Amino acid sequence: MGVSTEFQSYIREKFEILGDVTFSRFFGGISVSYNDVQFAMAMGNTLYFCVDDNSRAEYTEIGMQPFSYASKKGTVLVKKYYSIPEEVLDNPQNLREWAQVAIKAAHATSKKKSAR
Repeated sequence: MGVSTEFQSYIREKFEILGDVTFSRFFGGISVSYNDVQFAMAMGNTLYFCVDDNSRAEYTEIGMQPFSYASKKGTVLVKKYYSIPEEVLDNPQNLREWAQVAIKAAHATSKKKSAR
């Protein structure tokens, strides 16, 4: 489920529009962070954005799927991260808008976690 070198280069290039984005290895994939908060990840050459209760519906309405992986007990759905439509990556303005929503969701979900 690793991310190909070509896909890594592709998403790095696309995220240049956001400025201070960092990339790091993440469970066989790539973690994408903005100001030290992970808002996206790439696994198996698919890009997933962080969602929250406010943004998840938009992803499901257009048929995007949550990140999933197989475990001994079956398929696990990670409903915090949803795939994004390919056309979002092709349009810098759309990518910026979708990324900003994902960054906001990532901040909101990280605040909930730290409040526990």
